[in-house]
Amino acid sequence: MEEIVQGGLYLVSTPIGNLGDITYRAVDVLKRVGLIAAEDTRKSKILCNHYKIDTPLTSYHSYNLQKETGRLVEKLQNGLSVALISDAGTPGISDPAYQLVVECKNRNIPVIPVPGASALLAALVVSGLQTHKFVYEGFLPLKKGRKSRLEFLAQETRTMVFYESPHRIQKTVKEMLEYFGDRSCTMGREITKKFEEFFRGKLSKLLEHLSGKNVKGEIVLVVEGKL
Repeated sequence: MEEIVQGGLYLVSTPIGNLGDITYRAVDVLKRVGLIAAEDTRKSKILCNHYKIDTPLTSYHSYNLQKETGRLVEKLQNGLSVALISDAGTPGISDPAYQLVVECKNRNIPVIPVPGASALLAALVVSGLQTHKFVYEGFLPLKKGRKSRLEFLAQETRTMVFYESPHRIQKTVKEMLEYFGDRSCTMGREITKKFEEFFRGKLSKLLEHLSGKNVKGEIVLVVEGKL
């Protein structure tokens, strides 16, 4: 059992779906810190109740970012140990953790990673595409800058990993087919959950696969780089 750093910020990775995908260390840290900062406390309570974690929870989300960042930094400076968790996966990947980490860095507050599940890595390693060099793009711009980003990425030689919402995935695949050409890809949907699905094939075949479907769940799209 490791000693908890007083006044330390722990970035604790949580399951991306299957509650079994959490480390012993993560559960131990969550039980022993003074406070857990979570994106959505309602979702995080499910995890905490499952592992009998009774540490107090506080909300740390994009809508209260500025106020809560200052409040958490003050608590850390006063010696309280804090664990930061996202709704799913590793904090700092497409969530608000970045700003708090920067503030801690600027104030010499210890930041300790507790590694674990990551949807982008899970999809990448099962994709069958090159994994020795890849680039994580997160979500494409919704409107402004979307076209120019796709044009830029059309020249990217590394494997590309994207996050996408279910109601935009068909549009995104169609646009990638237009800008990238018919490349190999893998779509991971609801990874580690009951209705987990992986589709491997060309972008054109994925578009056919998605056509007419009411797609649900969280999606990771892995696309071959330019050859």
